[in-house]
Amino acid sequence: MPRTPNPLYFNRELSWLQFNTRVMEEARNKSVPLLERLRFLSISASNLDEFYMVRVAGLRTQMLAGMNAPSFDGLTPERQLDKIAKQVDRLIEAQERCWVTLRSELASKKIVVSRVADLDDEAKTDLHERFETQILPLLSPLAVDAAHPFPFLSNLSLGLAASLTHRAAPDDSAFGLVPIPAHLPRFLQLAAGSKKRDYVMMEDVIGHFLPDLFPDSDIDSQGLFRITRDSDIAIDEEAEDLVQHFEFLLKERRRGRVIRLELNEGIEPDLRHFLIESFECWDEDIQEAKYLGMVDLKGLIDNGRHDLLFPPFTARFPERIRDLDGNHFAAIAAKDILVHHPYEEFDVVIQFLRQAARDPDVVVIKQTLYRTSDDSPIVRALIDAAESGKSVTALVEIQARFDEATNLKFARDLERAGVQVVYGLLGFKTHAKVSLVIRREGETLQTYTHLGTGNYHALNAKIYTDLALFTADPVIGSDVGKLFNFVTSSSRPRDLQKLVLAPHGLRDALYVHIDAEIANAKAGRPSGIWAKMNALVDQGIIDKLYEASRAGVPIDLVVRGICCLRPGVKGLSETINVKSIVGRYLEHSRIVAFGNGHELPSHNAKLFMSSADWMPRNLDRRIETLVPIESPTVHDQVLDQIMVANLMDNTNSWDLQASGKYVRRKLQEGEIPFSAHQYFMDNPSLSGRGEALEKSRPAELPDPPRFTPRLVS
Repeated sequence: MPRTPNPLYFNRELSWLQFNTRVMEEARNKSVPLLERLRFLSISASNLDEFYMVRVAGLRTQMLAGMNAPSFDGLTPERQLDKIAKQVDRLIEAQERCWVTLRSELASKKIVVSRVADLDDEAKTDLHERFETQILPLLSPLAVDAAHPFPFLSNLSLGLAASLTHRAAPDDSAFGLVPIPAHLPRFLQLAAGSKKRDYVMMEDVIGHFLPDLFPDSDIDSQGLFRITRDSDIAIDEEAEDLVQHFEFLLKERRRGRVIRLELNEGIEPDLRHFLIESFECWDEDIQEAKYLGMVDLKGLIDNGRHDLLFPPFTARFPERIRDLDGNHFAAIAAKDILVHHPYEEFDVVIQFLRQAARDPDVVVIKQTLYRTSDDSPIVRALIDAAESGKSVTALVEIQARFDEATNLKFARDLERAGVQVVYGLLGFKTHAKVSLVIRREGETLQTYTHLGTGNYHALNAKIYTDLALFTADPVIGSDVGKLFNFVTSSSRPRDLQKLVLAPHGLRDALYVHIDAEIANAKAGRPSGIWAKMNALVDQGIIDKLYEASRAGVPIDLVVRGICCLRPGVKGLSETINVKSIVGRYLEHSRIVAFGNGHELPSHNAKLFMSSADWMPRNLDRRIETLVPIESPTVHDQVLDQIMVANLMDNTNSWDLQASGKYVRRKLQEGEIPFSAHQYFMDNPSLSGRGEALEKSRPAELPDPPRFTPRLVS
């Protein structure tokens, strides 16, 4: 008998699909430049691919294994898959309608995607010549018959299938396949030279010339297909050599079972049956759509039409570091600095490590690496430091999903340079973002620490909003040293004074702070909780927030993606507001503030930044940090500037209703539009201000936006 859904919580997977719908909705937002809208549509398709590769694949595995235990919202894997399929169908229909609209708007801007059949004779002749010289040599048409078994096709492969009749033996039918190589452009630009840009789609080109690929057969019918494979990795904790084990798993991932088969709308029944049988996906998701692989729409963006993109933005560099001739150590020693990406350059992090690598007084560098770019300047700086004789330790997390191969590669590069590479603890991903530099200054050793909410990835730092704290606080430095010792020696950290770590203590610390707000509310004192994160899934944390709400604590949450908490329910969560911000930048920073006997915002609030979302995996199965913000200037910046701006945003915000629906926030009569993203692009942050800025332009620095505390009855 199916279990009744638990009305206290939203389902994790369905909440994620709602988030991806909000991403897709930005593609329909007329205030967003046209090619940026196309990018949002492409991102929503890419997100859906990953959702199937990991989340749907995991649910399907549970169901096939007979694991029927429901998630805490009360849904079994089978019921989740049913609901996912219905919601995905609606999302795909919305994506296709959006593409039709965007395609028309692109044409009005002289970016035209044409059908080959609609080209004039001259264009078709030119296209045939290009096909013969530039495309045909790269194709491998494959017959599938008794002598030619169905080939293996890799994850996210796109291809054409054809039903064939041999002319020499009309009674013998067969099938043909033409996998479309990933390195071929999905959109082929026709003869350039004018202001108008004409494109045709690669599958349309190959389909038009399909008779050239099977010259001895008649093409009875043809269809387009795309596959998504199970790409989750199951780690064997008994594996003796973790690196070799991961190399094996990466090869296995490539061959994972097909979890989704996409077919073009109206495909002939014989081709449909042939593909289903060949990919052995009788019980998997089979989706027919007008357009497959919308992730490739990004191929239309880089076409020189900068007038259809967001205006360029140049990130700032902390002026206090410039005032001190680029000396990061002197600037950090003077006062903590908080760098707010992408509004401030990620290069400040790179230069910090480069200076450490060059400085003869630096003796030790320790660094966590969860995700980084292929040609990482961070890795290069660590290599330079090791080659100059410094003691360098790199804690490389090879369980970073879809970045495992990259991490394995640069781990070997680091080892060859003499870096001590540690791969972390089995069963516990190291998700904390930390750098520790130890410098000999006179007779003492001084620590300089960088703690972040985001990854050491220079490209991501241009689009992800994250916080990076630089501090010379010796207590924080000591605690970070214990974090590294914990992971490198597998010994539980003892006597941490300021830093809080998961899986040992972070959950309990959050409970303690929430309980303190409950006590304040019950005693009639001011109380409040503000938090910002990517996902809120953990049942224990949600229940504790419900308890706080019942006690009368006002709670404001900015949750970009998944949220399983149901806000605004009388007697349960009526003091809780939840909003999601989706806009030009991807909100990624994690912040939490507790009123501490005062109304928020307050200089007396207890304030933290974190690497952890509020999910079971982050709190119980990962190495994460919760970092106290104690510097008055940084405290003001994070609470009164960043959190207030996020709560005040009314142009990129969606409000979560008790029903589970997200509603885009609309301006009330007389309300002034306010975008948190635009605010931070226009205004320098507080903690990085230098003397020159303070003295020469004080009148130009606006106060942070003002937040009016909510009254809770």
